[in-house]
Amino acid sequence: MRYRLVFIAGLAVGYVLGTKAGRERYEQLRNSARQVAQNPAVRNTAETAAHQGRQFADKAYHVVSDKVGDRVPESVAQRVRSLRGHGNGSGPDDWGTSNT
Repeated sequence: MRYRLVFIAGLAVGYVLGTKAGRERYEQLRNSARQVAQNPAVRNTAETAAHQGRQFADKAYHVVSDKVGDRVPESVAQRVRSLRGHGNGSGPDDWGTSNT
C-alpha cells in the first residue's frame, strides 16, 4: 500500500509540474528528443546494439535448443520458429533500425 501511495503522489506531482510547464516546454522537450534520436551516432549505436542483441539471442537459442532437445512441445517449437522468421533482415525493425 505504501508503494501505491508513493506512485499516486508521484503522478500528482508530475501532473502539476507538467501543467505548469505548459505546452511550449513539452514541444521543446519533444523536439530535443527527436534531434537526439536522429543523431547519426545515436542511430549507429542503436543499430549496433540491436544487431548484437539478435546475435546473442541466436546463440542463446542454440544453446537452449541443444540442451532441451526434443522435450519441447511441438506447439512451442513451432511458435519459436515463427518468431525467429520475423528477424530475417528485411526492412526496419520495431526500433527503426535497418537490421544490418
